[in-house]
Amino acid sequence: MSSMRNLASVKAGAERARPEWQLRLYVAGKTARSVAALENLKTLCETHLAGRYSIEIVDLLVNPQLAAGDQIIAVPTLVRKMPEPIRKIIGDLSSQERVLVGLDIRSVPRE
Repeated sequence: MSSMRNLASVKAGAERARPEWQLRLYVAGKTARSVAALENLKTLCETHLAGRYSIEIVDLLVNPQLAAGDQIIAVPTLVRKMPEPIRKIIGDLSSQERVLVGLDIRSVPRE
């Protein structure tokens, strides 16, 4: 019985550790635009969301059926799953200001 309680505690702890920002980047292979979008996204996240984000990459050449779930019509497309509401940005994410506004990201001041 106590082992079941311990398991529940571990699961609850794991859920609390879930990143605040859950991002999904849809790409179609390793094109220049897809690679640029991922690099731009990583840079933006490390600068503005350090330690508070996760990025899931979905390659639609490998899993085309996944495009329907988030209604993807162009790639690369970034989808902010959490925090809600869901938001989308299409393109290589090269305009940091556009991405910050589009995702409604507010930086945490560095100490």
